[in-house]
Amino acid sequence: MTTADRFRAAVHRRDLAALDDLFTENIRFYSPVKFTPFEGKPMVLGLFGVLLRTFEDFRYLGQYTGTAQTGADNTSAASAVLLFRARAGGKDIHGIDLLHFDDDGRIKEFTVMVRPRSAVDALGEAVLAGLVADGLVPASTGE
Repeated sequence: MTTADRFRAAVHRRDLAALDDLFTENIRFYSPVKFTPFEGKPMVLGLFGVLLRTFEDFRYLGQYTGTAQTGADNTSAASAVLLFRARAGGKDIHGIDLLHFDDDGRIKEFTVMVRPRSAVDALGEAVLAGLVADGLVPASTGE
């Protein structure tokens, strides 16, 4: 079973412990609503805790694999694109997760792209509220 398959299964089970095993210590998570990435395993796991509570009817629809240049170090890395659909804040969401893997097969970089814009806005508001509620970001964060 590939890391992408294990990731999909963990998300469907809402299993943060399984996600912890799949992430590198210095993972970067690029959000569709924040310019700078979330960095480090503790922050990204906290974010996933919020995301797993926020998304409704989340399901992966397909997967593509290959290699792609990462944003952090501009090197080519094994990658997977996971297509998904979900709901958040009353909005239908269509998106992709782009995963980049390190040499050991763990996820070192994660990028999410979501459409339409109304879903991006609804998701951003819901996730920010969850991050603030969990004490992961101060209430004044608005990047």
